[in-house]
Amino acid sequence: MAEGLHRSSAAEIPVTSNGDLDQSPDTVFQRDSYSSRPGPPPTSFASPVEGIIESGSYKGSASLPSSPVSPVAPSSAVASRLARSSSDSQAEEGTQPSSGPVVLSDDLKNPAMEKLDLVRKWSINTYKCTRQILSEKLGRGSRTVDLELEAQIELLRDNKRKYQNVIKLTQTLANQLSQIIQTQRQLGDAFADLSLKSPELHEEFGYNADTQKLLSKNGETLLGAMNFFISSVNTLVDKTIEDTMINIKQYETARVEYDAYRTDLEELNLGPRDANTMPKIEHSQQQFQIHREKYERMRADVSVKLKFLEENKVKVLHNQLILFHNAIAAYYAGNQQQLEETLKQFHIKLKMPGGDSPSWLEEH
Repeated sequence: MAEGLHRSSAAEIPVTSNGDLDQSPDTVFQRDSYSSRPGPPPTSFASPVEGIIESGSYKGSASLPSSPVSPVAPSSAVASRLARSSSDSQAEEGTQPSSGPVVLSDDLKNPAMEKLDLVRKWSINTYKCTRQILSEKLGRGSRTVDLELEAQIELLRDNKRKYQNVIKLTQTLANQLSQIIQTQRQLGDAFADLSLKSPELHEEFGYNADTQKLLSKNGETLLGAMNFFISSVNTLVDKTIEDTMINIKQYETARVEYDAYRTDLEELNLGPRDANTMPKIEHSQQQFQIHREKYERMRADVSVKLKFLEENKVKVLHNQLILFHNAIAAYYAGNQQQLEETLKQFHIKLKMPGGDSPSWLEEH
């Protein structure tokens, strides 16, 4: 016993495969006697649970001294099993070892917050505008009206519909004229063939063949002038006028937003004024001022657009209407020279039959 007390300063605790202490009679605990060391004595041991040694009071043989001993550090094999057990439990739970709080960087946070703010503003604006439109249709809400500008816009819309109808009718006439030209050309070829095969009627068939060929040629010239007229008016309607109509739509949208925020501000002003409502009134006043400036700016832009459009429309239609009139008049009067001069005046060059391009004109 005296020899065992001086062999080691730490006790060795064998551990079985299931983690229980080996309490066989052959196992002895070797401890230093409790000498006069300073501080309170340790009161617990390590008891194994699943390979982990927990501290606990020792309950050994009565023949051994009951003096306290130092806690026992696990062996290298036990530490290895402890590490593997902790790693396996984290893998099963699908978690990673905690390394402190996760903080989003500004690069990831700012775009998301900006998108969220844009969606919020869009939702509020859409709700206010929808409410304003519904109230106007139901006759409950008021709307801002510029009588002079509204009259010009309505006139432009009416003219656009009429110009589109003129284009449609002219295109129908051009298609019918194209069919007539094709028939006249075929009839002229038939007369020419009969003129060669009928000596007794050679001159009569020849006159009719020349007349039909001349008519088809003049028809092609007239068709070129008509197609040029259709193309020019169509450009005026689908590009010039449509560009102004886009500005008008933007102006009408700005007008609805202006009235929506004006109505919202009026409703807030009719309510109580206290610490809770004053910030809302101030914010509504700012939004109203923003949309008022936008509305006035768009109204001025549309007024300028309508003025320039009117000047351009008059100039374009003046030339095209003269072309159409002179070409039709020369064709039905049989004045081939006047018809050709009309096309030269407007720089219209006809395509030769069988050309690569199916169009009848070239614009220089």
